Amino acid sequence: MAHVTGADRHIRRLKRIGQTVRTRVGQALVPAAELVAAEAVTSITIDAVRGPGHVPSQPGEPPNADTGRLEHSIAVERRGELAVDVVAAAPYAADLEFGTSRVAARPYLRPATAKKRMEVVERIVQAARRGVEDA
Repeated sequence: MAHVTGADRHIRRLKRIGQTVRTRVGQALVPAAELVAAEAVTSITIDAVRGPGHVPSQPGEPPNADTGRLEHSIAVERRGELAVDVVAAAPYAADLEFGTSRVAARPYLRPATAKKRMEVVERIVQAARRGVEDA
């Protein structure tokens, strides 16, 4: 029968790597989510005319800012060690994102997420690599 030496030390190192990776990835999540939030705000505010000259967006396009309530309600909320959400708290935020029986959708969060997906993934991968290197 073979005898393995150093297994305990190796198991301790693997546990340490796991915790270090979790910490690094957890630290990277909020800045990564902020990229999505910033993209959503940009899509709402770019070329928007506020006040009397306001022109509503076309269905399927991000809403055009008017009062500023929607873009100011977009935030990143930490939900756990490895979970964050990009949320919009304006009362009509979900109606704009998904549409209603009376108003067509004017999505802004889903397109922002899609546009920033690769950049977010790359940041998380880099954080995981740093975690392995640091352990």
